[in-house]
Parts: sequence; structure tokens; C-alpha cells
Amino acid sequence: MEKVHILLVEDEPFLAKVIKDSLEQRNFQVTYAEDGAKGYNLFQNGAFALCIVDVMLPHTDGFTLVKQIRVYDDQVPVLFLTAKTATEDVIEGYNSGGNDYLKKPFSLEELFLRVNELLKRTTVMNNADQNKLMIGNYTFLPHQQLLQIELLGIKLSHREASLLLLLYNNRNSLLERKSALMTLWGDDSFYNTRTMDVFITKLRKHLSRDAQVEILNIRGVGYKLIC
Repeated sequence: MEKVHILLVEDEPFLAKVIKDSLEQRNFQVTYAEDGAKGYNLFQNGAFALCIVDVMLPHTDGFTLVKQIRVYDDQVPVLFLTAKTATEDVIEGYNSGGNDYLKKPFSLEELFLRVNELLKRTTVMNNADQNKLMIGNYTFLPHQQLLQIELLGIKLSHREASLLLLLYNNRNSLLERKSALMTLWGDDSFYNTRTMDVFITKLRKHLSRDAQVEILNIRGVGYKLIC
């Protein structure tokens, strides 16, 4: 069986070696770069199933690197590693095209969990029914991360598309907050709850052109997509 190929971009040599060796022991193939510029060059010349990117990198920082990657490929999942913990930094990470965020210090078991969840989630997205999903007057194409209404096309981030697909699969019924957090973020901390609320707000804005479509907040319990 062909090994899953991961691009690791991390400027701390010891940490990079630990991550690389540990992933290779788990039967992943890992290509390593110590700065953002080299990471982007490797990405352009390789085929990767997932990228693990540190935020604080020399030459090209992680946020900028992932924005560059997203111009080239808007499907590959990206896991950020960072010592930054402010909510605005996390939001910037997701806005730049990241799919998950792992705060340093972290355990290798948590890293393996996040990697496997991202790969599994991407497989689900790729295998989703690519017939057009109708949300009121909107057409939703999960794999293309695209919402369409009339002549307008709205490009979604990977996280927005994943959350909207989850809401769609539970449409007109309750999507429990904890279930959504565990599925998309891997834990239900207050920190991730606030982040998810930001993405719910973004989806509401995207869906605002059809008054019959709503995302209801069931206070303290979860959300309901009405369509």
C-alpha cells in the first residue's frame, strides 16, 4: 500500500526530527523543510496528502506559506503548529487556509489524532455526493468548497465547507455543539467553541441572500440549519 505523504515545515530541528521520526514509525512518508520558502518549493514539486506547518518560520511565515499553497491547491488539509494562542491568531490561521490548529507544547498522541482526523475528514469530503446539494436557493458543492446563488459564486474555506456539510447533513434538526466541535476540532474547549461561533457567523453571512435559510442558535445546546 502506498504511504500517505506528509509535508512537514518546522524550523526547530529537534522538534522536526521527533515529529518526522514518529510519523515515519506510523508508516507515513514525511518530507521536511526548515523554512517557508523551501516548504513552498517542495510543495510545488511534490504530491502531498497533508501539510503540517509551523506558524513562526524564517523567510516565509506559516500563514503566508499556506496562502501560497491555497493558490496552488485548495484541497490539501493543513495542520498549523504554533505557540500563538490568541483567538485572533487562530482565526488568521483558518482564514489563511488552515484546517486545524495544534498549540505547542503538544503530545505526539494528540498530533497523531489530529493528523488522522484531518485525513479521515478529507476523505469524507472527497467522497461526499458531488451532485448539487440544495440549501434553499443556494447550490452547495462540498468538494469544490463552493456556494452558488443566481450568478454569484462564494468560495468557502475548507473549515467553512466542512461545517456547512455537517449542518446540511443534520438540516432541520439539531446539530449538537459538542458533536460538531469533536468532529471538526477534536475537542470541545471554550477556546474552540468561540472559534466555531465565528465560522457560524460567516456562514450566516454567506447564506443571507435567501431569507428562507437560517442557522438558528439553540442556546447552550447547538445549531439548526433551516432550509
